[in-house]
Amino acid sequence: MQFDLTDEQRTIYDAAFRYGEAELHPLFARMDDDDWYPPQLMRKLGSDGYLGLTAPVEQGGAGMDLLSAGLVGEAFGYWNTNAAFIWGPHENLCLNNLLRNGTPEQIARFAPGLISGETIGALGLTEPGAGSDALGSMALKAVRDGDDYVLNGRKMFISNGPVADVVLTYAKTDPAKGARGISAFMVETDTPGFSVAQTLTKMGWRGCPTGELVFDDVRVPAANLLGAENGGVGIVMSGLDIERAFLGLPYIGAAQRCLDLSLDYAATRRQFGRAIGTFQMIQSHLAEMAVAIESARSYNYQALAACDAMNRGDGGRGSIHRLCAGAVLHGAAMIARVTDLAVQIHGGSGFVWETEVNRHYRNARIASLGGGTTEVRKIIIAEELFRARGLKLS
Repeated sequence: MQFDLTDEQRTIYDAAFRYGEAELHPLFARMDDDDWYPPQLMRKLGSDGYLGLTAPVEQGGAGMDLLSAGLVGEAFGYWNTNAAFIWGPHENLCLNNLLRNGTPEQIARFAPGLISGETIGALGLTEPGAGSDALGSMALKAVRDGDDYVLNGRKMFISNGPVADVVLTYAKTDPAKGARGISAFMVETDTPGFSVAQTLTKMGWRGCPTGELVFDDVRVPAANLLGAENGGVGIVMSGLDIERAFLGLPYIGAAQRCLDLSLDYAATRRQFGRAIGTFQMIQSHLAEMAVAIESARSYNYQALAACDAMNRGDGGRGSIHRLCAGAVLHGAAMIARVTDLAVQIHGGSGFVWETEVNRHYRNARIASLGGGTTEVRKIIIAEELFRARGLKLS
């Protein structure tokens, strides 16, 4: 189906597209080549009005819906996917989760710095021994001690973790309850006992600091508890649904960039006395790329629009759960195929590290892993299909 944007949403996209070309694209090569994190990036985005997009205007935000904010991510992803995946975990996983689940007092404390970019945010869910089974296998514990909780354990593969000032962290407050004994906390990283064990070197998303975090008797005020004690599962699941839909948009931007680069290359690269774009096999690749991108774009837009209609505490079940899992499942397959064809069209030059399609090709691999693996997404979809028909599996 074709998903029609409003005139206002198109204006938002166009402005972000021009901004990404001017401010983000010049950073892309150095970020990828040197695994370089631009230290002023978040403050620049904040001062230019690209943080706090879903925050109310009275709080200093832009008051956008999720789809409009996601369009900014699509535009950023077109010009610099790596920068988009510094912006996205901060903007959505940390700040938007805070806005959806925090008390007025918590929002007043943490949101201004996150909106200005003076404070960098991250989300801590995955652990060294808890990936796809992030809730059931969670080992980070939080024990109440007077007016504080004391956290002990580790988090792994945390985007923005090595540079974050605050990490929205999930921990077991009642291990006997399993997934129903998890709570969420806003953890300030200057708290004694918090440290970064390592910053990971990755094949893609280079320049996006990703690391292992250590919590060694970290005392977190009870006032930093997000939601109710043992109520973290609802925050996790609704957050994961939004994450899957929201973070798919930069990949759509990257895929569109690969198609545009491939069109330009096919029109100018000559073999056998003519442009390779005249060859039917190349035309077939380009057509396949275009159809895959448009299909994923419509799917993701539909998912984000549905997330906008989701009530606080909803998510993690029903049609929205299936829709978001489907959007990211389809989107991951799309970006893998589109970047592969882009490299194929570029031939030997596409195999060279410094070419832009090669950067996107390497970045694409995480799409089937982050925010729940492809296998987990398929399980979610299948289980919701059975549930929708009232069928129980024994």
